Amino acid sequence: MKKLIPFLLIGAAVFSFTVLAGAQTTITPYDAKPGEVDKIIKKMAENEDEFRRALTEYVFTRKAKIETVGLGGQITGTYRRDSFMTFNQDGKRFERILYAPVSTVKDIRITPEDIDDLGGINPFAIKPTDIDLYNFTLLGKEKIDELNLFVFEVAPKVMPDPKKSDLRLFQGRIWVDDIDLMIVKSRGKAVPEGKNKQGIDQRFPVVETWRTSVDNKYYFPVYSSADDELVFGNGTVTRMKMLVRYSDYAQGRTSVKVLDDDQPVDENQPPPLPKTKP
Repeated sequence: MKKLIPFLLIGAAVFSFTVLAGAQTTITPYDAKPGEVDKIIKKMAENEDEFRRALTEYVFTRKAKIETVGLGGQITGTYRRDSFMTFNQDGKRFERILYAPVSTVKDIRITPEDIDDLGGINPFAIKPTDIDLYNFTLLGKEKIDELNLFVFEVAPKVMPDPKKSDLRLFQGRIWVDDIDLMIVKSRGKAVPEGKNKQGIDQRFPVVETWRTSVDNKYYFPVYSSADDELVFGNGTVTRMKMLVRYSDYAQGRTSVKVLDDDQPVDENQPPPLPKTKP
């Protein structure tokens, strides 16, 4: 069967722990007090719920790009979709597309519905209502920039069957601020992988997401990226890169200037560093 990967799921099967293990780490041991981990997870989940609710009141810009990569690093296909996420007259979320040239990607399928899920597993990792479906293992603490962070390994307690369920969960790591107990970074992917109910063989890359403080109250996503090889059940391998930027957060409605298709967009801006606590 032809390889088809809904981009909605590209953010996130059995998770490749070797990918994380191979990365440089400065995690130090932390001896948690009895009941402390449960309190951290509970407060973190409350913050996640608050952030998701707050985001429904904000407009923002989202720029997404996916590339497939061939031998020697040659780009074989590109998908671009830059959008302004605003509201219609009824107050419902509305995506105004700013820039969307014809896709040249052939090995994977990407749909508008898939892009909409960039508010889910990719940037926010864990849905608050699904907290009880996960096991959280405290690995220790790590200092990044000016933040002291708890580092948790996260995995589903029971892996969903892709042939029977549409449920997608997160598997990977999260970094939680040790004062305000807010997720400021996540690195992982969606699970499960394999053929779904429609017979589509789904494989998902590891995605890393950074957040930043908005209005000194919320930690919203600013940058998600992936560079991974997807190994399908028939043995074929596709390397893909993903870059998504979220910016210009503002409460309420605002105006926007629609870009011409040939207006250049700066792709060379480096990833933002973590912000200090409000």
